[in-house]
Amino acid sequence: MTDVLVIGGGIIGLSIAIALSQKGANVTIVERDLCGHGATWAAAGMLAPEAERLEGNLLDFGIRSREMYPQWIANLMRLSGQDCGYWCCGMLAPVLEESDRQVMSGHPKYISREESYKRQSGLGQSILGSLWLPEDGQVNNRKLTQALLTTARSLSIKILEGTTVYQIGRDRNLVSHLDTSAGKLQSDRYVLATGAWTRSLMPLPIKPIKGQMLSVFDGDRKLQKVIYAPSCYIVPRQDGTIVIGATVEDNGFSQGNTAAGIAQLLNRAISIYPAIADMPITETWWGFRPHAPNEVPLLGASDYENLVLATGHYRNGILFAPITAKLITDFMLVS
Repeated sequence: MTDVLVIGGGIIGLSIAIALSQKGANVTIVERDLCGHGATWAAAGMLAPEAERLEGNLLDFGIRSREMYPQWIANLMRLSGQDCGYWCCGMLAPVLEESDRQVMSGHPKYISREESYKRQSGLGQSILGSLWLPEDGQVNNRKLTQALLTTARSLSIKILEGTTVYQIGRDRNLVSHLDTSAGKLQSDRYVLATGAWTRSLMPLPIKPIKGQMLSVFDGDRKLQKVIYAPSCYIVPRQDGTIVIGATVEDNGFSQGNTAAGIAQLLNRAISIYPAIADMPITETWWGFRPHAPNEVPLLGASDYENLVLATGHYRNGILFAPITAKLITDFMLVS
């Protein structure tokens, strides 16, 4: 029997499994769809605690995790032999309204329209100024997912792919087993890292928020900074791909892209970086973010002594992964 059974194979589940394994635990991951419509595969991979305008403890949490990224990525690259597309490229957060410009002009990281154009050429006329955030950056979330999977397998973590968990079996204040499509699974301890699908297994305040996205190709590769505007974000990859996102839709697990959603994103992106108008569209997709109250993840103890929560990361699962893995692993080792 495995020491720890992690329910969910997105970036949070994989990161926790790897951290636990490196501390000597025998870990199994249960995941129905490794590259489906969860937040990990669908994300843009931004590491943007400041651009996201996180506040208070959540901002501190995000900055601490961002600071962990270089060493965390180096460890994954060493174990997997794969590139993760980590790029501390810096981020521009444009100001588009005069009222916002008056507020933000007193911010220590505010730069003028002219300085914004110097940082990144080709910006649209709608930009009045911006915040320049040199420490915010990005990782290629899909490359990162593959590196995490390769690392997990190199550590002999068992991954039960294509396995659906139907129900969590309980005996008083303990989880006794999981009822799954692969039969009954048992472990000493469990980690719930099921993201937007959490409520299908436990009555926790997590709901799916759909995001539609698309990508275009920039053959000239002139865009070198992430642009995080109030209405959309534009994320250039090092291979010339530009990821554009994302809608925010509170309508359950509604499937698919819509013409209105993609048009909205394109119109906003073109107004901010007009060259996008002439770039070919290479892909459209969608995913579901796990929204928790006040956008604060549910981490740590649950109502069951041997079940730990690691869910509800909403828009910041990629950013929060290193610190979540460390905190959950430390919590499980002492509790």
